[in-house]
Amino acid sequence: MDVSIGTIWEAVSRALPHAVAVSEPGRDITYREFDERASRLAAALEEAGVRAGETVACYLYNGAAYLETVFAAFKLGAVPVNANYRYTGDELSELLTDADAAALVFSGALADRVTHAAGHVRTLKLLVRDGDPPAEGPAGPAVPELEELLAAHAPRAARPRPGSDRLFMYTGGTTGKPKGVVWQLSDLLHCIPILRQAGVTELPKTLAEAAATAVAARRDGRAPTTMPVVPLMHATGLFNTMGTLLVGGRAVTARQGGLDPAHVWQTLAERGVDTLLVAGNAVCRPLADELVRAERAGAPYDLGSLRTVLSSGTALDDRLKKALHERADVTVLDAIASSEGGPFALAITSSVQELPARFHPVPAAKVIGADDRFVEPGSDEIGNLAYCGPMPLGYYKDTGKSARTFRTIDGIRYAIPGDLARIEADGAIHFLGRGSGVINTGGEKVHPQEVENALLTHSGVTDCAVVGVPDETWGERVAAVVAVRPGSAVTAEELRDWVRQSLAGYKVPRSVVLTNALPRTPTGKIEVARVREAVEDAR
Repeated sequence: MDVSIGTIWEAVSRALPHAVAVSEPGRDITYREFDERASRLAAALEEAGVRAGETVACYLYNGAAYLETVFAAFKLGAVPVNANYRYTGDELSELLTDADAAALVFSGALADRVTHAAGHVRTLKLLVRDGDPPAEGPAGPAVPELEELLAAHAPRAARPRPGSDRLFMYTGGTTGKPKGVVWQLSDLLHCIPILRQAGVTELPKTLAEAAATAVAARRDGRAPTTMPVVPLMHATGLFNTMGTLLVGGRAVTARQGGLDPAHVWQTLAERGVDTLLVAGNAVCRPLADELVRAERAGAPYDLGSLRTVLSSGTALDDRLKKALHERADVTVLDAIASSEGGPFALAITSSVQELPARFHPVPAAKVIGADDRFVEPGSDEIGNLAYCGPMPLGYYKDTGKSARTFRTIDGIRYAIPGDLARIEADGAIHFLGRGSGVINTGGEKVHPQEVENALLTHSGVTDCAVVGVPDETWGERVAAVVAVRPGSAVTAEELRDWVRQSLAGYKVPRSVVLTNALPRTPTGKIEVARVREAVEDAR
């Protein structure tokens, strides 16, 4: 079926006009309203000069506006682009420049960070603000507010779009700069795990069949009510929420801002959420801790509606799975996947008795060792996880990195993003983490060089090294060993504050060890093992 995801959403909206598509605090939006609001935004984008193939950036918290912006872009054949809402103004401008962004839709609370982009990103034709900026501090550039813009434009008539239309998913890269992974929508359709939950084992062959599939899933109670706790700016949150809307389900979002576990569980009970989207321990641990706290306080949450917890990005700790299984009749689907493709392997548990969980590769996954040989089960050889199913076209404006990540072996194209693994004798996958120096902290990618560059701009710093070290909650945490000038009074907290001025909060080292000199080899290379030892010794 050669159609855009947006064209399928339009068909589902016609078939289920009165069903609720999106629920956010204080508001339900039906499929008809979802389609109309996106059509009005598409008309505004088109009037501003945004054309098919140009990019529309979403610098937004979770909410209806994020999904409406994606839908509006799809209607035009424009390309939705995720922009991490934790980015500072400078970081946002860098991403928008790299993406050649033609439009930016942003949450009002982030308005002050948009000022830099408004003055520096020359490709921007339209900025749209969702909600009011904070009452205190700078308000950012004067731009139209989303609701006012929608009211001022008639809905743009639906025009079918092909499956060759695209979506960019920016992800942290080994160069220290985020890279736009270019997905063709027809390929992306094959890579959304939540579709199987709704009983879709084979993709519809026609638009009419797609609409009928959604109607049947809604009628039979198979269409999920999904709550993305992980931000929609991440592939896990966006792709699976998109899949929910493809099968006539309902997307439920919490109030904007930081993770509030109590609010998540309250919303889940009130809205009848059956599917929770998380991203490893960083998101799930606070949720599990809140369940335990409420239980001990004699006021446990109602988890009767919960059926599935879907986690992707980093492996989920068995102790957290145990906490969920003990309190709900829930299946935990833990996926090793990346923005570049997959899932590579799945660990699925439905009870405490099935723990410890083990990852098993999907049919399209391999482990590729030295000289592009396939690693044999039980060999103890470590190789790179590889996937040969539907995958991205490559990275935007980076043919070199595309060639290194998306490689053809024996005539078959594989996505090989750099995750190391070995295969146990019984075929299970033992995941060893990212092979490059990239730090994965709670699903966010941090390149050490970027943090080192920021530290080295401080007048009291003479040398530094940044590494990722194991962390029970975040998978890895950012740590730095910093050589300071003799007699300098610089403190670890001062250095963290310094980095925070130019980089997003998740890139700020959680541990800073001060020293006189860094361990280097005679050739001048950092001895990473000794840097890690210094961090561990300082704990």
